[in-house]
Amino acid sequence: MNSLAALVSETEIAIALAVVKTLVLIVGSVITYFAFKAYRRTRQPALGYLASGFGLVTLGLVLAGIVHEIIQIDLATGVLLESLLVLAGFLIIAYSLYVQ
Repeated sequence: MNSLAALVSETEIAIALAVVKTLVLIVGSVITYFAFKAYRRTRQPALGYLASGFGLVTLGLVLAGIVHEIIQIDLATGVLLESLLVLAGFLIIAYSLYVQ
């Protein structure tokens, strides 16, 4: 009874996770949109990379739950795919900050 899961039902955790992932999708999409909008305005490659990186990170953070629930892929495989996309997104963001 010491764990959080023992105090909160699985349904409540699933609902909270869905809400948080939805908020991540919304906020990440807004950041990606603004970065892409800045890229279109300035045509600077760094902003294009930045938008792509944020898009990948956002997709990665949302994807694990989607592939587990909808496509019925093992949760560990979904988390691995999520982590790979987030890693790729962060690498692209880092590159966007480096390139000029």
